[in-house]
Amino acid sequence: MLYVIFAIIMFGVLIFVHEGGHFLAARLLGVQVNEFALGMGPTVWKKQGKETLYSLRAFPIGGFCAMEGEDEKTDSPRAFSNQRAWKRLIILAAGAFMNFLLGLLILVCLYASSTYYGTTEISGLLEGCPSADYFQTGDRIVSVNGSWIFVYDDFSTILSRGNGETADFVIVRDGERLTLEDVPCHLYEYTSEDGTVSNLYGFQFTIKAHTVWTRISTAFWRSMDFVRMVWWSLGDLISGAAGVQDLSGPIGIVSTMSSVGEASATWVDAMLNLLYLTSFIAVNLAVMNLLPLPALDGGRIFFLLVNGVVWLFSRKRIPEKYEGYVHAAGLALLLGLMVVVAVNDVLRIWTG
Repeated sequence: MLYVIFAIIMFGVLIFVHEGGHFLAARLLGVQVNEFALGMGPTVWKKQGKETLYSLRAFPIGGFCAMEGEDEKTDSPRAFSNQRAWKRLIILAAGAFMNFLLGLLILVCLYASSTYYGTTEISGLLEGCPSADYFQTGDRIVSVNGSWIFVYDDFSTILSRGNGETADFVIVRDGERLTLEDVPCHLYEYTSEDGTVSNLYGFQFTIKAHTVWTRISTAFWRSMDFVRMVWWSLGDLISGAAGVQDLSGPIGIVSTMSSVGEASATWVDAMLNLLYLTSFIAVNLAVMNLLPLPALDGGRIFFLLVNGVVWLFSRKRIPEKYEGYVHAAGLALLLGLMVVVAVNDVLRIWTG
């Protein structure tokens, strides 16, 4: 139950940070904010500020930052719809930016106590390594199969997404960048001196001591790795490598967080693992929210840019009612998808 409560609080924080990003950007750019709400449904608490009504709603499943002129026509000079395009773009993107920033800050805190980090500088190659003839000690691997290595464990992750037989590498050797194509690279059974059998690629990498800068840079590159993982997941959905049944919504995330917490050795480990997962979810939300889909901030940014192009060539704008129709249809489809995902989450938990 403790981890379920943590998950609910986590969702509340992510929503608050996201809507807070819109709120702060709007206020800084002079846009009138009529209401800032955390949660959805009936109001359980509210306080009228000088201009903005602050409210807490009954159900912790959302929130909103209601700006003047956001969904209706108004003559107010401080209305969202009457602002310059660059201001509206900043306000729309601010929520996702704050989610990404939260994920990054959590990682910075988690890495603050880390002592060592892995690099992709080769320190040795194990006996039987199928790639041994292509590499030398001191080589630094930059990318695998066209994907940059942001953090140490990207090496095995990228290879696991390959054909399982060969791989293309970009390395730095003696300061020179080299490209190695169709290098034999696959898992093989390696028996250590104590008799332990493991499936390995056969690479050994240099471990270095952390500094303040490497902790911050590792946190940043881990955040970028999270961004790429979201894009990989979307690509898998489009290609058919993954299906809707593989998606998880709030119910599935709560279940996963509960499982992660219960599987941790101590409550301290549980909190650290859950914070790491929270960081991933925060970055995930930032990326997903910026997708050019109706009803999302990314969809509104997309229309903003399209309107700019239309105005540039025709001196006309797309009627707001048509954009409203598209967003309404997108919202209906999004809610339908959320229902399907929620049902899948429940069935997965029930049968799992």
